[in-house]
Amino acid sequence: MIEFSAAEIAAITGGYLSSSAQENPSLTVTSAATDSRECTAGSLFIAKPGESSDGHLFVPQAHGRGAVLVLAERPVSATEDGTDFPAVLVPDAVLAMGALAAEAVRRIRAAGPLTVIGITGSAGKTTTKDLLAGMLGAEAPTVAPNGSFNGEVGVPLTVFRAGLDTRYLIIEMGATKPGHIRYLAELVQPDIGVVLGVGSAHAGEFGGVENIAAAKGELFEALPAGATAVFNADDERVAAMRTRTSAGKLYFTSSTDFRADDGGILTARDSTTTAAGHPDFTVILPNGEAHAVTSPLLGLHQVTNLLAAAAVGWAVGVPGGRIAEALRTQQPASRWRMERTERADGVTVINDAYNANPESMRAALRTLAELGGGRRRTWAVLGEMLELGERSIEEHDLLGRVVVRLNISKLIVVGDNARALFNGAVLEGSWGDEALHVPDAAAAEDILRAEVRPGDLVLFKSSNGAGLRFLGDSFASSGVAASTPVQPGSGTHP
Repeated sequence: MIEFSAAEIAAITGGYLSSSAQENPSLTVTSAATDSRECTAGSLFIAKPGESSDGHLFVPQAHGRGAVLVLAERPVSATEDGTDFPAVLVPDAVLAMGALAAEAVRRIRAAGPLTVIGITGSAGKTTTKDLLAGMLGAEAPTVAPNGSFNGEVGVPLTVFRAGLDTRYLIIEMGATKPGHIRYLAELVQPDIGVVLGVGSAHAGEFGGVENIAAAKGELFEALPAGATAVFNADDERVAAMRTRTSAGKLYFTSSTDFRADDGGILTARDSTTTAAGHPDFTVILPNGEAHAVTSPLLGLHQVTNLLAAAAVGWAVGVPGGRIAEALRTQQPASRWRMERTERADGVTVINDAYNANPESMRAALRTLAELGGGRRRTWAVLGEMLELGERSIEEHDLLGRVVVRLNISKLIVVGDNARALFNGAVLEGSWGDEALHVPDAAAAEDILRAEVRPGDLVLFKSSNGAGLRFLGDSFASSGVAASTPVQPGSGTHP
């Protein structure tokens, strides 16, 4: 983090100094955190109110770990006798974080070359971010989000990790309502904007997929004329956004038929997967260079993310050979995203349960089916897809039918709110014990431990809030499938 004094923070955020901060307005901070456990010597602790706790209650802990200043919405104390802790007091700590982040970006730009890359889309943001962090990090100092820091808190925290020597700043942008991406773009002023796709994640909150498309396009609208807009031309809703920006255009596609006279094109030719499920294709760069790529990632759907990363690399001037080498070598970097574990007993586990929507569910199931050839059994352990609104029952029902059409051996549906997924499988023709519905993860684990055997392939997939990633971790680490049957947990059989 670039250094800020208490007085500067107050001026930037429109806040005022507490009495103890007034005694030392030149007090300087060198890092920032919203979690008191992450504070170190010289930290600014941001005491934001949360859904389940209030950061103001953790000022003493932050102080104990080295925090020297707090950004707060009310006066705070750090000792039992009520000693006032140095603070900048603001009406809204989250908005103040944003203002401070915007100033940090401005100062880094003033110090030297900086390229800010904004990435949004209904799926693939984190994987694309990870690919770019590896590719660009090999070229120059690069900062990218930890995990999926992509909102009004996560974006400033990412910016605060950048220094005056940062050359590339990668920003992941998520949204739960219209205007969110516009706000984030205004903070960081992207030089390159990437829209990966428009799916039905958060459809309930947005009121439909078209509203999601409108929100994702806010990133392109925020780009100035000298910037670069990177489009997934295989998504018709993204391709339609070309009229929403005056920036230069760069398209990526898996279609050899796509044509554009308003920008460059990167193409994936002959896309397939290896026997181990890794994407294999030839990338054709805008200058005609062709490079063979076999990626360590898992699933054909990852070609979209690989092409997006290649497009950004091209836009910033990375040579074609180094772009291809990065795509060939970049390993999965974030947890619970097509995370593959080979157990010692011959069971393979794929844990993709960080997030889920109908599009990513189908992609994961297709990968399961593709990898299932020659396997004893394929298992899909699926939980609820959240935030689908009035389409939730329909989308879960349709997904259950997809499981049957892909000939997945066994389906375990977890949770009452996902029951329509089980019903769809039954109505599509899943009989006997091919599909099960259980109330919770513990019941699912009982069945898996009783019935999974060496040679089986097990996929865990759900929205984050459904929590199946933890079941996936537990099952992947158990190491040995049950050798004798045990009583499965209670469930509903067809």
